[in-house]
Amino acid sequence: MTIPVINNHFKITVLVLFATSHIFVHAINDPYTILGVKNIATTQEIRRAYKQLAKEWHPDKIHNDGASENFITIKLAYELLSDTDRRLLFDRHGITDEDSHYLQKKYDYSGYNRFSIDRDEDTFGKRFVIDQNIVLYHKLSVTSNYFEKNILSSGAKKVHLVMFYNDWCFKCTRIVSAFKKIIDELEPLGINFATVNAVHEESTFRKTGAVQVPQLVLILEGRFFLYREHTFTLKKIVDFIRKKLPLNIFQHIENDNLNDFLGGWMDNRVRALAFEPRNLIRLRYLLTAFEFHDRIAFGFVNMNNGRSNNIIDLFKVNTSLDTVLIFNEDSKSYTASVCMAEIPTQTLIDVVSANQFLVLPRLSSQAIFESVCPTEWSRPRKRLCVILITENNRRHDVARVALRDIALKSNYSLERVRFAYMFKETQPDFIKAISKGSYKKSLLQIVIIWRRDDKHIMYEWVSVAKQNDNILTESLINSTKSEISYTVKKLLKSSETFSYEAFVQNLVNEHSQGILAKWISRLLYLVDYLSDNIEDEHLLAAVSVLGTIAFMFVVGYILMYFVRAEEQNLKSQGHLINNQDQQHNNLIPELKLYELRAEKYNGMVRLLKPGCRTILLITDFQSRNKLIPYFHKAVWPYRKSKTLLFGHMAIEKGLPWFAKILRLSLCSNRKLQVNPRNCVGTVLALNGHRKYFCMYHAKHPESVQGTKRILKITKILLNTKEDPEVGTFLEGGYSEESDTDSNILLEDNLLNGLDYWLEKLFDGRTQKYYINYWPDFTTK
Repeated sequence: MTIPVINNHFKITVLVLFATSHIFVHAINDPYTILGVKNIATTQEIRRAYKQLAKEWHPDKIHNDGASENFITIKLAYELLSDTDRRLLFDRHGITDEDSHYLQKKYDYSGYNRFSIDRDEDTFGKRFVIDQNIVLYHKLSVTSNYFEKNILSSGAKKVHLVMFYNDWCFKCTRIVSAFKKIIDELEPLGINFATVNAVHEESTFRKTGAVQVPQLVLILEGRFFLYREHTFTLKKIVDFIRKKLPLNIFQHIENDNLNDFLGGWMDNRVRALAFEPRNLIRLRYLLTAFEFHDRIAFGFVNMNNGRSNNIIDLFKVNTSLDTVLIFNEDSKSYTASVCMAEIPTQTLIDVVSANQFLVLPRLSSQAIFESVCPTEWSRPRKRLCVILITENNRRHDVARVALRDIALKSNYSLERVRFAYMFKETQPDFIKAISKGSYKKSLLQIVIIWRRDDKHIMYEWVSVAKQNDNILTESLINSTKSEISYTVKKLLKSSETFSYEAFVQNLVNEHSQGILAKWISRLLYLVDYLSDNIEDEHLLAAVSVLGTIAFMFVVGYILMYFVRAEEQNLKSQGHLINNQDQQHNNLIPELKLYELRAEKYNGMVRLLKPGCRTILLITDFQSRNKLIPYFHKAVWPYRKSKTLLFGHMAIEKGLPWFAKILRLSLCSNRKLQVNPRNCVGTVLALNGHRKYFCMYHAKHPESVQGTKRILKITKILLNTKEDPEVGTFLEGGYSEESDTDSNILLEDNLLNGLDYWLEKLFDGRTQKYYINYWPDFTTK
């Protein structure tokens, strides 16, 4: 009875362990990071790292809940990397689970050649030879996940050539042998090759802009360039790669610009000179310069060029061999050199990678920060970074030179201790995060940090003697060196702790492009992309569309020319007002003259609001076109007043009404016979609410007061003798005035005194003639 129980318990235990193992396998995102090794680490290095971590995190030594989980994760990471096949799958496809769906989804290509044609059998009367070795595509095939994570990585500085294929693509099988030769020639130079099945990874296929298979795509810094040549040869592929590599990765160096090139340390890059006895730079040098462009500035010296003889003599370069010299903050002498007839790519990369940082690099970006001061969470293997906090000015150059000398004379391994400096102006967030303890803003400071992970750091300030005006003496430098040495030795001990800790954000990238530079770069890429992807038929269609648009613009311009000419003609004739003049007129308050008629009589006279007046000009049909402009000009200054209303009346229509108001003002019942010719040019100011009016007449300005004046004007208006001139007044039965009243006035002079009369009107100095009521406006 006990056996089944034991078996069941055993099964349950196995299931639990299997489930736990399965869960932790999925939890492994990057086994290299877990073990703290690089992806090029050997099996011995992986085993050594695993043993060290296993000792630290073994559950028997650390009694907490997280220790056992960390120990299992470390063990699973080691099992994955120690298995050659699983490690290869992870490096190529990013797969951590050996039972994943991708591994189950394998296609059997073992019988792929069963449909191949026998080469000895001539079915169609000629040989039909096809290279069916498509297995090469499957060996290099990658998934979309690997494509996004590794090939399109933002930090990747590798050149990738990706071939898109299809299992049943006849053309793909024809170029297999040529593709293999290209791989054999270019892969040793540092170019990475991969293949993608266009059917299984359709999203990746469309993303690159490819439309057919086979399609070779060059990928540089996340950008895609399609190879569109019909011939698939090594020379054309190399020319294609050379054309697409950035132009600024190599600078041509001659005698006159050598010092400027070697002295440009402020861009925080090492200098490298490549000497070649040829005009064209080798592709391997171009690829290396592209890969290390952020760390090293490469210069090319053509030894066949007579303008570089001084450089060759200065560094004693063998003109028959390829030579690469690396300079590290010293323009006089180089720190590393390689001289061979044909430098192998791996040798070149090894030398360059070993000297890719200055002796005292500046922490100018997060990438440089992670390279100079890498993370290390293990206390016995912790890495220290000695950082000088300085300012971007020449006063602190002495301090940087002093720390550089200390770094050169340091006996510590670069794997444990690195020296660097930082500008406090460009990295304010980092300075603020560590502004604890002995930090003083006004003095030069040195801090030693230990990066536990991406955000968490431990740090300790180095005690530096007080400087006088930032002047560093020999004794101060020696004391600082001793203090740095003492602090580093103390902190390298696994039992020693740091005084402070902080959580920091990513550093500001001081070398990032500005907005304008980014837009220019994108524009150049767009032009390059269009030049590669636009074919002849597309170009003809584009030219046709642009030609049509240009033709429409030309026709529109011609039509607009004739329209403008017609407008100018109309403006010159006075039939059209200029738009600017019209807008200007719209801003000026409008002065309207209303004609007094029966239907407008109440609004203009009887129903006027208190304080409002109507200024009325009396004309006849013959003189109205001449007198109204004069009247309009005279009353124009008063157009803004809201209490005034301006109008005109034809005496032929309003003579009975005018005669009635004259009779009412004289308080007489006698019917008056007014001469309409003598009324022309008269101006009335009517106050409808208070029932009075003021009168202007050119012949008689207001010189007589009261009733005498209205009697005089009335007698003149009653004069019935015709005269050839409108507004002419002859001598009559009233003779109190001088003989000057007999002067003849023409139409142009009838309103000469109106401006003066209007001033007296608004000053209240004109005579008011009251009436009992306003008579009806009738024409009979």
